Amino acid sequence: MKEVPSLELVKSCKDAFEAMAVLQETEIDLLFLDINMPKLSGFSLLKSIQRRPNVIVTTAYSEHAVEGFELSVNDYLLKPFSFERFLRAVMKVQTSTVAKAAQPMPLKAPGQTTESIFVKSDKKIVKINLDDIQYIEAYGNYIKIYTDVMILTPKTLTEFLAELPENFVRIHKSFAINFEKLKLIQGNQVILQDGTKLSIGKSFRKDVFGRV
Repeated sequence: MKEVPSLELVKSCKDAFEAMAVLQETEIDLLFLDINMPKLSGFSLLKSIQRRPNVIVTTAYSEHAVEGFELSVNDYLLKPFSFERFLRAVMKVQTSTVAKAAQPMPLKAPGQTTESIFVKSDKKIVKINLDDIQYIEAYGNYIKIYTDVMILTPKTLTEFLAELPENFVRIHKSFAINFEKLKLIQGNQVILQDGTKLSIGKSFRKDVFGRV
C-alpha cells in the first residue's frame, strides 16, 4: 500500500471461501476481515482455520465486538473509520509482532544436542533423533512427527520448525519434510525414502526447488 509502505496487499477476496484458499496456500501476516460476507461469516472463517494470522476486523456492526475479542482478534475497526484509526490498528499489530520476535528462545533441555530434540507427548517427554524424522504434519494446535512411529505433540508447525536445523523444509501449509529423506520430486509432489507422497503448496515451490 502506497500510504503504508510496510503493508503489501496479497489478495482482496470476495467471500470467506476464497480467503480460506489464500490462507491455505500463502503465509499471511495480517488479515483485514469483514464480518458480513456471502456464504460464510468472517467469524465462522476464523473458527475454521488452523493457522490464524493477525486479524483486524473491519465492520459496520458494533454488537459483534465482544465475540471478536473472544476470538483474540488484534483490533476491531468500526466503519466508517479514519485513516488515523486504521494506522493505529496496524501499528498495534506490528509492535506486537516485533515484541514476540524479540523474546528469547527457550533453553534446550539438559543433554539435548543438535542431533536430537525433546517433545511432550501423552504426558511423557520423548527424545527424538532428528535423523529419524521423515516429515511433520500440522494438526490444529498440535503436530504429528513421523519417524518409524507417529508422535503427537502440542506445538504448531511454525514453532517446531524454528527449533530445527535448516534441512527441515516446509513444503506446504500442513507439511514439512526432512530434506535428507527426500527421494525424488514428481510433478507437484515430493516422494520420501519410505514411499510417502506429499503435495507441494504453490507458495512453497520456490523454496523447495531452490534446494535441489
